[in-house]
Amino acid sequence: MYRLIMAGGGHAQLSVLKTLAQKSLGIDAVLITPSPYQIYSGMLPGWIAGHYSLSDCRIDLRPLAASAGARLIFAQVVGIDAQRCRISLSDGMHLDYDGLSLDVGSEADLSLLEVAGERLLPIKPLGNFVQRWPAILNAASQQDHYRLVVVGGGAAGVELAFAAQYAFATQRCKQASVVLVASEGGILPGHASGVKHRARALLEQRGITLYQAQAVGTLEGVALSNGQSLLADCIIAATGARPPAWLRNSGLALDEQGYVLVDAQHRSISHPNVFAAGDVCMRSDIQLAHSGVHAVFAGPVLAHNLIAAINGHTLESYRPRKKSLYLLATGPKHAIASWGVFSAQGHWVWRWKDWIDRRFMHKNGTLNRLHNEAA
Repeated sequence: MYRLIMAGGGHAQLSVLKTLAQKSLGIDAVLITPSPYQIYSGMLPGWIAGHYSLSDCRIDLRPLAASAGARLIFAQVVGIDAQRCRISLSDGMHLDYDGLSLDVGSEADLSLLEVAGERLLPIKPLGNFVQRWPAILNAASQQDHYRLVVVGGGAAGVELAFAAQYAFATQRCKQASVVLVASEGGILPGHASGVKHRARALLEQRGITLYQAQAVGTLEGVALSNGQSLLADCIIAATGARPPAWLRNSGLALDEQGYVLVDAQHRSISHPNVFAAGDVCMRSDIQLAHSGVHAVFAGPVLAHNLIAAINGHTLESYRPRKKSLYLLATGPKHAIASWGVFSAQGHWVWRWKDWIDRRFMHKNGTLNRLHNEAA
């Protein structure tokens, strides 16, 4: 029997599960993921700010897997032998595959911050972050002059800084402060100047200090490339991503950074029975930013192509839009819209973002409800 292994429970893999639930392929489908839940990253800042419960922004993969007829294995992928079509798991198990769908994401690059030790909290994996955040919020409420330093000036770092500041303010944390450290190039690279201007103005308005310098972890906090040192009770690392180290020995074709190289159909350029989507891969034909937006929109293409490869049918290409819409949460129920050179902000943008996020969760919770009703 044809065995399809879905490695990782990322955003794109949701489309694969939903498609399998609608087909009767007679295959051995296996989903491998370290957690029964996928946390939707788009709603994480809203959870930190207190606008959502954890159940609002996480998807239970168990009923989705059951509806898709997929076996579920809770483990981490630690290796792939593409030549032998074999995958290795953290529990010592090995599984052979006929087809492989990779959506394991990327890892936070902590190489410059790891000296900070227990003060350091990486944004990835999200499961670990949501487990630790309540303790940080509690410590900030109990301690005078608690200082949180967020390292990373991309969308994730900016949104986390806004969300943490709002959480501290609403929880009446005693003079707790939030500092954001971006690179020398500033915040929100790749976004229009109007978006950056709006974000900088709001950072200043909300009392979030912004530094533009390289940060290196120390035992007490971070040292900046401009010569300043910042004491920190906690350092959230929303820094650049890097591919899983085990990919280097997989035998798959990789780019210079170590991401899986895929074509327009999100198929490995070296092994046609391997497909990948999300942060674990890089397109060989175009420059495609690592973004949850592309993981979501590439999902249906990934699902179609996995099944088309089994049946010998024509594959589809994922053609990203020229401009992607980003809605950046700013703490309270307020957000900044970024779309090419266009930008806007306000509570209405938050309501727009909230509608989009809840619609995504509703769509991906449909099979959960159907499975529960059947049970």
